[in-house]
Amino acid sequence: MTEAVFGVEGDVFFPGPHAVGPWGADMMNGRIVGGVLAHCLEDRHGDPDLLPARLTVDLLRPLGMKQFTVRTSLVREGRRIKIADAEIVQDGTVGARASLVFLRRAPQPPGHVWRPDDPMRAPLPPAEPENNGHALFLWPHGHGEVDPDNRMAVWEGGARNSAWIRERIPLVQGAPLTPFVRAALAGDVTSPLTGWGSAGLQYINADYTLALTRLPEGEDIGLQAVSHLSADGVATGTVTVYDGNGPIGTCTIVALANTAAAFYTPRPTDSDLTA
Repeated sequence: MTEAVFGVEGDVFFPGPHAVGPWGADMMNGRIVGGVLAHCLEDRHGDPDLLPARLTVDLLRPLGMKQFTVRTSLVREGRRIKIADAEIVQDGTVGARASLVFLRRAPQPPGHVWRPDDPMRAPLPPAEPENNGHALFLWPHGHGEVDPDNRMAVWEGGARNSAWIRERIPLVQGAPLTPFVRAALAGDVTSPLTGWGSAGLQYINADYTLALTRLPEGEDIGLQAVSHLSADGVATGTVTVYDGNGPIGTCTIVALANTAAAFYTPRPTDSDLTA
């Protein structure tokens, strides 16, 4: 599969069919927006001695399925920390922005620090699933089938609290899909994983923050729900992020009630949904 989510000519990005989001055929997917911001920050400001440790993506307004540019700036560069910002500009307006903190790697300090004993509950996906031309494969825990079409129905029911994600095509034409960008693309999936309820997904992301202690190894990124809290139409959700060797970080989203319409409403015949 050689087709990429975005074509690029110079500094201009062109979204292809795989960039379409679930909120409308003329809107880009939020996870794709975060992914291209992460790509540009790593590509322009990355350093092999520094870990891209904290990415925050602000989804300021819907981005259309048309060309855009990404501008980046170096905010701070010190001996142990570097900070860079990025913005997507479409039709002369900033539609999304991101901030990335790079930290210098060092030997682990001595001593023992508490950590939760909460292994990933979803089993690893098959090594070679059927390749049918889709950009993303999902394995929500509790579903025995591979879902190559990314159907929203796979999130229904109480089994939706963990999933594995595998990207199948490049994000940007001519650029490798790096471990950091794989993790960044998975971050937005925190929203359906933590925010799904018995009436469907009623919250829309405002932002997400991905924090990593190391880069993932391999193609598969796992997410396991840790918490969902909501009041007065505002929600937060947190997941632990995994690769095949164990936990690598966390991701937290902040969302608001989408009062216009639900992202997805369960089928009337379903009776086993949990809030």
